[in-house]
This record gives sequence, C-alpha cells and structure tokens, in this order.
Amino acid sequence: MTVAMRAVLLATLVLAGCREEPQQALGTLEYDRITLPAPAAERIVSLDVREGQRVEAGTRLMSLERTRSEAQTSAALSEVQRARELLAELNAGARIEDVDQARANLAAAQAQAADARAFSARVIALGRRKLVAAVEVDRARVASNSADAQVRSAQAALAKLRNGTRPEQIAQGEAALGAAQAQLRALEVTLGKLDIIAPRPGLIDSLPYKAGDQAPVGAPLAVMLVGAAPYARIYVPAPIRANVRVGDAAAIHVHGHDRAFPGRVRAIRSEPNFTPYYALIGEDAARLSYLAEIELEESASGLPAGMPVRVVFAESGKRE
Repeated sequence: MTVAMRAVLLATLVLAGCREEPQQALGTLEYDRITLPAPAAERIVSLDVREGQRVEAGTRLMSLERTRSEAQTSAALSEVQRARELLAELNAGARIEDVDQARANLAAAQAQAADARAFSARVIALGRRKLVAAVEVDRARVASNSADAQVRSAQAALAKLRNGTRPEQIAQGEAALGAAQAQLRALEVTLGKLDIIAPRPGLIDSLPYKAGDQAPVGAPLAVMLVGAAPYARIYVPAPIRANVRVGDAAAIHVHGHDRAFPGRVRAIRSEPNFTPYYALIGEDAARLSYLAEIELEESASGLPAGMPVRVVFAESGKRE
C-alpha cells in the first residue's frame, strides 16, 4: 500500500471517528391503560368479551349478580316514599278530627275543674265551722288545683294543634327525605355499574377474573388499552437529556419493521431513573436516564404493545 493510499485511509478513519453519533434511546411501545374496578363484591354471571378483543365505547364486557343490589334499591325506594309521606303530613298540619278531640278534652277538663272548685268551696266552708277534718279541706283544695292544671294542659294541646307544625320539624322532614333520596341514587348508580361497560374504544388487555368468580370491591375486573395509536416509553440517557425537549420530533424504529414511524416527545420526567438492562447503550450503562414518552401518529395504530423500539431524536439544528 502506497503512502498516498495510507494517508487517504487514515483521513477516512479520522472523519468516521469524528462523525457525531445520533441521539437515540431505547424503550418499548405502550398504550394508555384504563382499569375498570369492581363496584361491588358480587359474582360474575356472564363474561361477554375475551382478552385481545377490540371493543367500541358502550360495549358490555361482563355482568355481575344483581339480586342483592336490587333488593337494597327497593328498600331505599320504600324509605324515600316513607320520608315523602311524613313530610307531607308535617306540611298538612293537624287534622280537623284531632282539633275537635282537643276541644272536647278542654271542655271536659273545664267541667271537671268547675265541679272541683265548687266541691272545694263547700268543704272549706264546713272546715271553718269545724264540721270536717282539716285533711279533707286540704284534699279538696289539691283536687281543685289539679283540675285547673288539667284545664291549662288541654288548652295548650288545643293551641299546639291550631298553631300547626313548627318550621324546624318541616326542615327535619325535608332533610330526612333528601338523605333517603341520596341513598337511593347511590344504590341506583351501583346497580347500573353491575354491567361493566367499556368507557372508550380500545383493546381488552386483561381479564383477571372469570365467570363465577367474586372479586372484592375495587379489584380490577378488566384492563383496556385505549388510544388511536401507541406511544413509545423510552429511557433518555443523561448525556443527551439536555437536548431533548417536549415537542421535539423523533423517529421511532420498531423491531421487525423496516421503516421508521414519526413521533413527538409529549412528556419527559425531571427526576432520573436507573436505566433498565434492556435500554443500556455503550457507556450509558453506568449512567442515569430519564423516562420519556413519544407520541406516535395514527399510522402506527396497528402496532402491538410491548414491542422494543429505538428512538432517534432530531438534531438540535434540525428541530421544527
């Protein structure tokens, strides 16, 4: 090999060594996940979908046992009716018959009081003449006073009926009705949730429980992958973190696909993480990394979750 050829080869190697490596990071494809929890500890009576099935919004995924919830709802409905009738009774006030009865009781008490006063007057007169014992005079006076007290009690009872229901009692009745209605609405909501419905179109990723199982309250009955397209969850090495910003363009290379999919950075964490073993790149193995998400366009909608990806970021001078 001539000296000239050796010089050309050396210059080529030097230029290749000086060529800037592309800013890239590794990760996997993911979808936004939503979890549908169990609204009540009821047995699964029907399972209408399977894992991996794509469903539309409003599709019934499964149904839970409804017997107990329906009974509780019926009891709450009866309680609402009872509270409503009680409030209507408070607003209506006393019945005419009750007022007439109170008036008759007052008349009877007044008659008894008049008789007791007359008898007491006769006994007191005989007592002055020493014709009866002093104890009989005291008994007659006490009986007269007791009869007068009965008159005052009957007068108060009649006035209470005439004055009607107190505003505080009506307010208590309204509060009791409101509480009963709120309890009924809560049970109706729970009853409606016993049919597990897909809130968004998506893919059934996981069904942890099967028909016949009884999951506890809050346990995940179904996990869905939603969104028009997946996103790349990647780990940005610390040396290039300063050059990656939200909104930057990126090319996503998916394992098994020849072409790159366009995307943009939609989020990047401010706190570093230790790099997972599958995202180690050369010297970055000993460095920290930052979790980031790259949003893909709808052209990537058919890509499955979990695929390994390599993301190449646009150079700082070529950002849009």
